Amino acid sequence: MTKSILVLKLGSASITTKEGEIDEAIISDITRQVAELAANYHLILVSSGAVAAGKKFVKNYKGKISERKAAAAIGNPLLLGTYSKYFQSYGISIAQSLCERQHFSNRPQFLQLKETYEELWKNGVIPIANENDVVSNLELKFSDNDELATLLGVGFGASMILLGTSVPGVLDKDGIVIDKIDSINNDVFSLANKSTSEVGLGGMSSKLTFAHLASTMGIRVAIFGVRTPDGILKAVKGETGTACTPKNCSISARNKWLASGSLVTGRVMADEGACSAIRKRKSLLAVGIKTIVADFAGGEIFEVIDEQHHIVAVARAKVSSNAITENLKQHNLEIANASDIVVL
Repeated sequence: MTKSILVLKLGSASITTKEGEIDEAIISDITRQVAELAANYHLILVSSGAVAAGKKFVKNYKGKISERKAAAAIGNPLLLGTYSKYFQSYGISIAQSLCERQHFSNRPQFLQLKETYEELWKNGVIPIANENDVVSNLELKFSDNDELATLLGVGFGASMILLGTSVPGVLDKDGIVIDKIDSINNDVFSLANKSTSEVGLGGMSSKLTFAHLASTMGIRVAIFGVRTPDGILKAVKGETGTACTPKNCSISARNKWLASGSLVTGRVMADEGACSAIRKRKSLLAVGIKTIVADFAGGEIFEVIDEQHHIVAVARAKVSSNAITENLKQHNLEIANASDIVVL
């Protein structure tokens, strides 16, 4: 592909009215800007708003899981129909992509998803992705669409991820937009408002969490206000919102998928020596494990944390956590090979 990939995520609060209606004026403005970008990028839209658009049709809506699923089933065609209407003005067709967590945890299935998107792009079609709320369950659902956008961006090798929100960017303690963040650390996270909007699942903490992952994988991330005039176009140029500096990253596409798209099931705490060895691209041995925090089976993905509870890496297990417990002092028992470990 000659064009680079750009992922645009749009939050519920930024594309719906306070009454939960789809804001057609905003959708019209979004499609105008996206149509302009389509000349230079392969685009993925990750759009929230289905539940917000559909909940008014659910009697006495209280936000229960079953009610959210019903609202999503009603709202999805309404949302996609609105996008389709306004994209038609620019001769652009769209496709719906309802994603589930398992599509990212199984690599052959993930590659099929990628091939489908590439076929859509060849035909000038823009995929609009959202979680398949109708069938997703609590254990396997995405935390929110910030995560879905990040998994698509990292897994597909996007050059940039735009996280559109209802506020103009990451705000400092005085309420002023921070233009640039070089490192997303605890000081930056302390600025995030822990609340979410009435219609969305995420918040600024979520955006910073996934911006950190994406920038670690070498992707430019911008957190910006969708309602800023020409906000999408300006965010691409770094003229609005908060730009998160990407890190130098040379790991393979497979290991980027392993780090971001795999379904993490387990967790181990490793000692200082083992963490140091992992950072030097060495394998993880049983002797370096201090504690099994969460169980896992052989072949599953687990996180490695240090004694300060910081995530050091993710890895694919060669053996189960039960086998590790039984052989903690066996020096040559390899828990994960270096080729199956991604340092974060």
